[in-house]
Parts: sequence; structure tokens; C-alpha cells
Amino acid sequence: MNLTDAILLLIAAIMAGALNAIAGGGSFFSFPALIFVGITPISANATSTVALWPGIIASAIAYRGKFSWQWRQLVLIGLVSMVGGVAGALLLLRTSDQLFRQILPYLMLAATLLFTFGKSLTNRVATYLAGRSKHIDRRDITNHPVALAEQSNAGYGASWWALPLFLAIAVYGGFFGGGLGILLLASLTILGMENINQMNAIKTLLNACINGMAIAQFAISNVVFWPQAALMAIGAIVGGYLSAHYAQRLKAIWVRRFVIVVAFGLTGYFFVRG
Repeated sequence: MNLTDAILLLIAAIMAGALNAIAGGGSFFSFPALIFVGITPISANATSTVALWPGIIASAIAYRGKFSWQWRQLVLIGLVSMVGGVAGALLLLRTSDQLFRQILPYLMLAATLLFTFGKSLTNRVATYLAGRSKHIDRRDITNHPVALAEQSNAGYGASWWALPLFLAIAVYGGFFGGGLGILLLASLTILGMENINQMNAIKTLLNACINGMAIAQFAISNVVFWPQAALMAIGAIVGGYLSAHYAQRLKAIWVRRFVIVVAFGLTGYFFVRG
């Protein structure tokens, strides 16, 4: 890693940390930056995950007072998410660099679309479930998924029916992870949750679990570029800290639009590059 590469990675990490604290989408900067300095896509993906993980942990700690959901359900979904994170990481490690290069533009496109339309998707899911819940016969409450979701939100029934959904999302998160937060929020909406602070808290915790298990596999397989990861982790922490002080001067909507423009531009670049 030469000085030019180090400066590029540090700047990208500072931006990633700041954006994650304001509007999300930090990996759109950290991941491509690693590729631009010559790291193979799979190692870049793994190294980016490691670099941004401390920021996720810090957010999870900050949200610790918001975990008022049923602990039994939270532990259950957390365990499933960790299993999925391991499975996704193992799937990535068993994917050739050539194949990953071929599917990378589509992964970037999927992540970009999720980031762009994720809020609308979550709102539509919430509206749909709200409409369905009005037509549920209370005599069938023990069998209907929406009713179960309402029970779950109230702190009663179990969430066994949702486990395959969280498992699939966790596998994706361990494999690539772009747009993971949006998918987790949409899934929590399906469970019937409405409190955005609680949802963000649980999303962050599950994100930390998924990426933590993936990182363990990446470390064992020796695909992480540790000097770059350490440098970027410091940059991401600095970016997150600075954003906490200056974010109020920026409107989140403009930050999101900036990320969307960059994300579509990078996606186009990877399609052209092939």
C-alpha cells in the first residue's frame, strides 16, 4: 500500500463512516475504493466489511436502551442471522474471483435500487399489512401471519414463520451486504413493528451479528487486507464522529441523493468494466 492508495482509502473511509451515520450507503465508497487500489473484488468485499464493522458495533451500543422487543424472539432471530452470516461468507469464499466479477455489477445494481427505493418499499409493506390486519378475523389470530406479527409487536406470540426470511437476508448480508439495512427494516415491518427507533436498534444489532460472523470466516480464510482494513476503520470512526457534530448542517435528503448519484455512477462503471 503506497501513500496515494492510503490517502484514497482514508478519504473513502471517512466518507463511508460519515454517510453511514447520516443516511447509510457507506459501502458504496469503501468497497469500490479498495477495488480501485488493486484489491480483488472478494478481498475488497471482505476488507470493506471489516473496516466498517466497528462503526456498526458503536451504533449497536448506542442503541442498547432501545431493545425493548421480546428477548426470546430477538435471540432467536439473532442466532438465525449469525448462521446466515456464516453461510453467506462461506458462499462468497467458495465463489471464484472471475464469477464474482461477473455478478458484481448486478449486486451493485441491486444494492443501489434497495438504497434508492428502500424507504418506499418499507412504507408499502407497512401500508399493505395495516390494510390486511383490518380484515383479519380475530378467531383466526393464532394462524394468520399478520395477526402473529401484531401479537409479536405487542410482546406475545412467536415468530417462527419469519425465520426463513431472516435467514435468507443474512445469507445475502454475509455474501455481499449492500442494502442489508433496508432488507432488515422491511422484514421487521413485516413482523408488525412500527417504532422506528426500536427497528433501527434491532436492525443495527442484527447487522452487527451478520457481519461479525462473516468477518470471522474472512479472517480464518486469510482474505482480509488487514493494514487497509485498519486504516479504513480509523477513517470510518473519524467520519462517524465528525458527522455527529456537523450532520445537523446537512439535510439527509441531499446526502441520500448524493449517495444515489454516486452509487448509480459506480454501478455503471462496473457494468462497463465487466
